[in-house]
Amino acid sequence: MGILIRLAVSAFTVWLATLVIPGITVEGTTGRKVLTVVAVAAIFGIVNAVLRPIIKTIGCWAYILTLGLVSLVVNGLLLLLTSKIAETLDLSFNVDKFWPTAVLGALFIGIVSWLINFLIPDGGDRDRKSRDRRQGPPPRQQYGQQYGQRGGYQDYR
Repeated sequence: MGILIRLAVSAFTVWLATLVIPGITVEGTTGRKVLTVVAVAAIFGIVNAVLRPIIKTIGCWAYILTLGLVSLVVNGLLLLLTSKIAETLDLSFNVDKFWPTAVLGALFIGIVSWLINFLIPDGGDRDRKSRDRRQGPPPRQQYGQQYGQRGGYQDYR
């Protein structure tokens, strides 16, 4: 269920980006726009999940050197790549250019997605918290007893 909530949030933020950022467009009828935005959100999620860890590993020095500001460039490039993949799949999603459209679009999508996910937690977070609360701390064991050894004052009498 959490993945569907995240997909819906991502689709909503992509749709908002098409309204707010000039140069990011979705064309077609209303039904086609909805399907396109959902598909683009899924593509953007897959592109981020696959490529971002590789880019962070290879470009670790750039992240450190720029104090993380290179992530704006990386996110813009990933959004531009998502646009090219959508074009290949014959979806009517288009990002005009890298600067400032793709960079600002990726920044907008990231911030709005973070805010919405912060306000609407998925069910997995609540389940994990309630499970941890029910279990309590692990039981304490006497020294030497965890390996089946005898220990304690009573054993030496």
